[in-house]
Amino acid sequence: MLRKLSLAIAVSCASNGVAWAVDTPTTVKTDLVSVYQEAVDNNADLAAARADYGARREVVPQARAGLLPNLSAGAEMMNTRTKLDEPSITSNRSGNAWSATLAQPIFRADRWFQLQAAEAVNEQAALELSATEQNLILQSAENYFAVLRAQDNLASTKAEEAAFKRQLDQSNERFDVGLSDKTDVLQSQASYDTARANRIIAERQVQDAFEALITLTNRQYSAIQGVVHTLPVQVPTPNDAKAWVETAGRQNLNLQATNHAVAAAEETVRQRKAGHAPTLDAVAKYQKGDNDNLGFTNPSQNGVRYGGDVEQTSVGLQLNIPIYSGGLTSSQVREAYARLTQSEQQRESLRRQVVENTRNLHRAVNTDVEQVQARKQSIISNQSALEATEIGYQVGTRNIVDVLDAQRQLYTSVRDYNNSRYDYILDNLRLKQAAGTLSPQDLQDLGRYLKADYNPDKDFLPPDLAAAAAKNFERRP
Repeated sequence: MLRKLSLAIAVSCASNGVAWAVDTPTTVKTDLVSVYQEAVDNNADLAAARADYGARREVVPQARAGLLPNLSAGAEMMNTRTKLDEPSITSNRSGNAWSATLAQPIFRADRWFQLQAAEAVNEQAALELSATEQNLILQSAENYFAVLRAQDNLASTKAEEAAFKRQLDQSNERFDVGLSDKTDVLQSQASYDTARANRIIAERQVQDAFEALITLTNRQYSAIQGVVHTLPVQVPTPNDAKAWVETAGRQNLNLQATNHAVAAAEETVRQRKAGHAPTLDAVAKYQKGDNDNLGFTNPSQNGVRYGGDVEQTSVGLQLNIPIYSGGLTSSQVREAYARLTQSEQQRESLRRQVVENTRNLHRAVNTDVEQVQARKQSIISNQSALEATEIGYQVGTRNIVDVLDAQRQLYTSVRDYNNSRYDYILDNLRLKQAAGTLSPQDLQDLGRYLKADYNPDKDFLPPDLAAAAAKNFERRP
């Protein structure tokens, strides 16, 4: 009797995997937390973000410097030649002079507001760096599970190829004994060729996924640990979109950064408006040097400069009242107001986007929970449909196309099931990122459900379905 084709094929051909999917028992597999730690240590984008923060935080000491004392010193060497016509006198003098000046701003409103703006910019930069670090958590998980998704896809594609190959062999056997015509053989050959092409593509996708992981961490990986099918699939806690949105409004790092961007723009407006205000500085100056260098004269010598050192000390206040600067200050005020409006609108746009993303991701996680269960049931249903179609084919009520379509639907449902599992994991992490609560602890929690000896060729199916399929396969004649 013709043997029926089912998920037993997937189990029985597990040992025929390619190098990317099958690992020797001695292979050390990397886990999710290790990948993340490698990314933290070696990721180029994170290193660039840290350098950017290091540069941007310097705006605070630079702005503060405008409010602190300024001490400068100078020296000069000069040769002076003096000639008088009446009486005819010529003298040459050379001398040195040096000076020191200390200035302390007393009232500089613009510089004070500049410091306030700089502190806001510093807070913004720190939050943006934190957002980059948090995003690396999600990137690590996305790249890690992209490899597992590709490996499971390859495993199911290889199993599908093996099933179509068996169907092709059986079609040839039936044709040889006159139980079917050439059309069945050609249809089976076409399905097998398509499955083979899909397997080749799936192999490349596994390699591409590993390359993305290498790019993220600058480390080579031969194998990674897989996720067990007993991973709890649960609705978000709390399962209330409004609560998640409120948390995102308070804790979303990018949204918090825009709040400081608006604060910085407000302080910049005040700084520009203060350009109309007077400034007051205390200035102390000390000079010592040759008389010629400092410009002193001796009236008793008919106006002729004489030799000797001169020492001068001065202390005073300098008041500056801006009156007109060609419209520069007014233009800068208008520019600052426009930038403030821009910052406010960017914040509002981001707030709306965060609300939308949070709501969508909350719905996505709930949908994923239902999808995982529905997709698993779909495997069982398609398995039963395939068996019924094969029986119908044997008794003549179904044709080969029906059998091939049923097989294709079965393996499609397997891939959909695995995709829904990974979607659930990643959507959970994305929801936490949108709410601003994502942390490395979330990766550690996932690490408890990783399987060190995970073999995609054997483990891409839930154990209960794989065991049932294998048992069913053994009972068949």
